[in-house]
Amino acid sequence: MSDENVSRRKFFMHSAHKSIGVSTGLAALHACDLTGFAVEVPNKPTPRVFLVSGSPRYNSDESLVALEAYLNRNARVQCTRVFATSEEKLPGLEDLDQCDCMVLLTRRMKIDGEPLDRIKRYCRRGGAIVGVRTASHGLQNWLAMDKEVFGGDYRGHYNNTIAGVSVVEAAKHHPVLAGVRPFVSHGALYKNRNVAKDAKILLTGSFPDRSHPVAWTRLHNGGRIFYTSLGHPADFRQPDFLRLLTNAIAWAT
Repeated sequence: MSDENVSRRKFFMHSAHKSIGVSTGLAALHACDLTGFAVEVPNKPTPRVFLVSGSPRYNSDESLVALEAYLNRNARVQCTRVFATSEEKLPGLEDLDQCDCMVLLTRRMKIDGEPLDRIKRYCRRGGAIVGVRTASHGLQNWLAMDKEVFGGDYRGHYNNTIAGVSVVEAAKHHPVLAGVRPFVSHGALYKNRNVAKDAKILLTGSFPDRSHPVAWTRLHNGGRIFYTSLGHPADFRQPDFLRLLTNAIAWAT
């Protein structure tokens, strides 16, 4: 099954007048027009989303709180915060195997042992993941996650401070891009020249003479993966970026 086909997990959305089915794992997504993938399946449980934070340089705690607030306004979804208390400690991963999607925004965390094993097990079983910004190098003891799971090719970043974000024409109808308009990111553009061949590139970022993929999807062990190198704190104040992440969570589940 391709990554654009209807997910097996389906939930339903209520409008003021009738119930409208959606295929992408989140119910009552008032902000997201995903009805083109509609199959009505009532009485499904509320999806559980783990927001995993550990990137102080990018104010990840505040950013994921902003995302949680957006989700609470626009989706029926249960969020669990898993926020690092230090570079080596990421408590709260005990229920990771029971979540429907992990949103990862960590940077070079040095977790090891059981916490790291939990994340690896989740990936091995094909858990849905939305990786944001520094997630490409989010776990210092498992830097291979970038290529193995996200399908990325992180090789540092440019010194620019603003990059225009554009939709890839061939991907403009992908559900993750529903309602997402081109916008400007204030973060440095990440170098990702050679993403995995099975990745579907959705967005590119550019500034004069430079352009790189900044958002894509792929499958890993049967699970749906979305990654974006966007995610500067200012991006989380942009409705189009928050919508992008919400769509990605919906698609991934």
